[in-house]
Amino acid sequence: MPKMKSNKGAVKRFKRTGTGKLRRACSSKSHLLTGKSARRMRPLRKGKLVDPADLKRMRILAPYV
Repeated sequence: MPKMKSNKGAVKRFKRTGTGKLRRACSSKSHLLTGKSARRMRPLRKGKLVDPADLKRMRILAPYV
């Protein structure tokens, strides 16, 4: 049986947690930063978990992550 191919962009963006959930980074941190307050940017430094509604799609993109 052949192996499934992972989407390399997804592999670089997601990490598996110890409990098996997927961790992701927050968006809106790469440009146009002068208009965003420090209060708004501070929580964006932390990662978030992928929503359970999207997990099935993520498993297709990156089955071995």
